[in-house]
Amino acid sequence: MGKGGSLSENVIKNIILSYTYVSIWIFLSFTVIVYNKYILDKKLYNWPFPISLTMIHMSFCASLAFLLVKVFRFVDPVSMSKDLYISSVVPIGALYSLSLWLSNSAYIYLSVSFIQMLKALMPVAVYSIGVLFKKDSFKTDTMINMVSISFGVGIAAYGEARFDTWGVVLQLGAVAFEATSTRF
Repeated sequence: MGKGGSLSENVIKNIILSYTYVSIWIFLSFTVIVYNKYILDKKLYNWPFPISLTMIHMSFCASLAFLLVKVFRFVDPVSMSKDLYISSVVPIGALYSLSLWLSNSAYIYLSVSFIQMLKALMPVAVYSIGVLFKKDSFKTDTMINMVSISFGVGIAAYGEARFDTWGVVLQLGAVAFEATSTRF
């Protein structure tokens, strides 16, 4: 804070810029989710090939990364050994692509709102996998929070009108793979 308790112009500009970036990210995320549902929904577009949609996602991300690093030079290239690349980047990429594939597959069976509710289990999965792989230590108060999150998701699942067991299994698999990739 500046003189007299007021915020400086630079701080206000950074706050507005941050909120603008977050708003753009939320809008684009929402747009991709709804578009995926449109493409994969049996009643709308009926293109039941979620793995090819995942490949399109991955190709777009790789192309964008190439453009940002090699062509426009917005990001400095990082050099790493082949061993580090294979032990760090490849497993994370594989786990994330499996997560995308399963999540896209779930759109065939579940509603967008229900999938978003199941994604609320991400903190539970990250913490549980961290404890399982001994990256985190078990804490009772944290586990109580995780149980309360799980209980809320369970209530939402109980009230879901279009509940499909296979869709839930796919989405929970996607959550597990994404949570595992964050622990690498």
